[in-house]
Amino acid sequence: MKLLFELSGEHPDLPVAEVGCIGQVLARAPQVAVAECPTPGDAIRLAQTHVVMEYLGECHGDGDSFSSLLRDLSLTARQPFACRVKRIHPAILPESKTDLERMMGTLIDGNVSLTSPLEEYRAIFSDGTCYLGRVMYHIDRGSYAYRNPMRRPFFHPGVMMPLMARAMVNLTYVQPNQILYDPFCGTGGILLEGAIIGARVAGSDIDQSMISGYRDNLPNAVCLRADTCQLPLSDASVHAVATDLPYGQSTSIKATSLERLYEDSLSEIRRIMKKNGKAVVVTHRDISPLAKEYFTIDHAFSQRVHKSLTRQILVLT
Repeated sequence: MKLLFELSGEHPDLPVAEVGCIGQVLARAPQVAVAECPTPGDAIRLAQTHVVMEYLGECHGDGDSFSSLLRDLSLTARQPFACRVKRIHPAILPESKTDLERMMGTLIDGNVSLTSPLEEYRAIFSDGTCYLGRVMYHIDRGSYAYRNPMRRPFFHPGVMMPLMARAMVNLTYVQPNQILYDPFCGTGGILLEGAIIGARVAGSDIDQSMISGYRDNLPNAVCLRADTCQLPLSDASVHAVATDLPYGQSTSIKATSLERLYEDSLSEIRRIMKKNGKAVVVTHRDISPLAKEYFTIDHAFSQRVHKSLTRQILVLT
């Protein structure tokens, strides 16, 4: 099924890449993606998307083209419906939002309800194009706030927030019942998001205090105390890896240096992953040259967290 996605504006590229975990991306524009998705219901796992829609069509972003698109589609709403228009900066609307929404309500057959609609038609104007869809899901990004790390039984400063942790999990393409492994699991935030989407999660850490905290946060998950340079796992035993590598500040490491830790860890991650598996690794600096020795780099993203930290995110196959 062809779907239309209204994306988060938190990063220019990462949300589009995340959509790739549920389908083939066919087109993109600022905060918009169109993808062919075999199982539309999988879209609810996305963290960098606001709205998921059935794709109805697209046209040039002028009023006449939009009107023609609506007339050609001859849409009929079977339930009371509402119409919404979204402008993605710096797109310019051909008319006011109110006038465009009124046009949609006039050209879609059915009963308009502004107070209690059961269907929603959404037009997104982005980069000179208007995309039209019928809403299937509003992603409840607010639910991630309830999983704020400070609400968990065990908290440690510097932990990754749930929205980013879920995006990392999704970028691995891990599927329900497949094994997701985090060799620097810390308090278990990444694996918690993996467990929510149905993956079989397992983690390890060299720091016993982190292991204890992880067990408090995910009581039923597999957890090992292990040196990531020598993981106690068989070759090709996990489907996917997602991990936030140590940055070296107040971090327990057994390797002789951070550089050696990164090299040996990437080698071990390559060894334990199944063929065609994906790994998502986050660091505080660019390790692309090193990663290329063991993997193909599918994506590389930079994300500024605050003044002294910019995350480097690599998606590796």
